[in-house]
Amino acid sequence: MESEFWHKRWSSNQIGFHLPDVNPYLQRFWPQLGLAQGTRVLVPLCGKSLDLLWLAQQGYPVLGVELSEKAVTDFFIEHQLEPSVSEEGAFKVFRAAEIEIRCGDFFALDQENLAGCTALYDRAALIALPVPMRERYAAHLQKIMSQCMGLLITLDYDQGQMPGPPFSVADDEVRRLLGDVWQLEVLQEQDVLGESWKFLQAGVTRLDERVYRISKG
Repeated sequence: MESEFWHKRWSSNQIGFHLPDVNPYLQRFWPQLGLAQGTRVLVPLCGKSLDLLWLAQQGYPVLGVELSEKAVTDFFIEHQLEPSVSEEGAFKVFRAAEIEIRCGDFFALDQENLAGCTALYDRAALIALPVPMRERYAAHLQKIMSQCMGLLITLDYDQGQMPGPPFSVADDEVRRLLGDVWQLEVLQEQDVLGESWKFLQAGVTRLDERVYRISKG
């Protein structure tokens, strides 16, 4: 899956993956993590998610990473925020108040970029990547985050019934990719097929959504 795929999706407004509301799992489970206000949160492949704003409003500075500059500029415009913009290495960086979004390739992130980040929120990164890139993602996340706590949200369905993205990432794959380094706890698991017309139309017969509490270090 090349970067051009996502640029085309954003330029043509094919962004069914973008949720018009704050993720309810984030609202329910984030407070249970017990993270101190001021803890900086990494949000990979963040798009223009309202979750960024919600986290910042709860007192958690946000570092989003997003490939599409259109997604990034749309986020700030839609929330009437005036970001400062700078070029920093491989990234074009947008900052406003407690929100920083680095526009560029997630795999170009290094530990220096993540200074102060000890929390992670992944709703749309792992499930956006095909198998080889999921391997790279997990390895890179392990490399750049030495200490961390957060939430991971995945989808699990029969990949043969519908092509991704979003891709199916079963529990055993999550544990294979992350379990050697991260502590994983399933906080909620439910079949959400009835709420997902796209999957129903495609003939998918099961759609399990899982929320993990993840920690490292």
